Amino acid sequence: MEMETTETKRKLVVPGDLLGEGRAGRGAYEDGDRVYSQYIGLAEERNGVFVVIPLSGIYDPKRGDGVVGKIEDIIFSKWIVDINSPYEAVLPISEATDEFIDMTKTDLTHFFNYGDLIFAEISSVTKTKNVQLSMMNRKCRKLKGGRIIKVTPAKVPRIIGKAGSMVEMIKKLTDTQIVVGQNGIVWVKGTNEDVAAEAVLLIEKKSHISGLTDYISSMLQQRLGEKTETKGDNDDFGGR
Repeated sequence: MEMETTETKRKLVVPGDLLGEGRAGRGAYEDGDRVYSQYIGLAEERNGVFVVIPLSGIYDPKRGDGVVGKIEDIIFSKWIVDINSPYEAVLPISEATDEFIDMTKTDLTHFFNYGDLIFAEISSVTKTKNVQLSMMNRKCRKLKGGRIIKVTPAKVPRIIGKAGSMVEMIKKLTDTQIVVGQNGIVWVKGTNEDVAAEAVLLIEKKSHISGLTDYISSMLQQRLGEKTETKGDNDDFGGR
């Protein structure tokens, strides 16, 4: 069964399916000259390298990923952060601020408190999956208010879109701020949070179809139009 996208041709595969002869990339493995799929997902060939994009799965932390996390605990000079992974992450105070901190006089909740949401970068992952975060990238910050949406991590590239085109379109049309974590956590805040959240979940559901950008754009315009009409009706009623 083959599915076409605007970018390339892909085919739906299951674990053990033969992809062809060549080299194995992410989501594939080699047996002699042949390459097979490790997952249920969409397979494609890129310059002789076979890659399988999983249709579902857990988040596997990787250095350089931007993630949305929740402060779970505070231990002396570091924060323990839930990053939607089997492996908890640590944010050392040295990676949270470049200020000098006197640990005998400073309460770390002044920076990040229990339950706070943050957008952080994974600075390192050891072989035993000890994950360290950093807030030093200018994009990293505390996320205040808004709402959280959880999606399949493998669908994140579709939500972001080529060069950020999909998420930027949603932000512009819905007048919202959106932060997409590679760990499958999406933060949304703004005027039309509900519509933006609906769009994100629809992209996750329809990620395999072609023409997805136009599909989502049409859906957003329709939903926002409905909200405007409803508001106008309510205003008329209230004025009588």
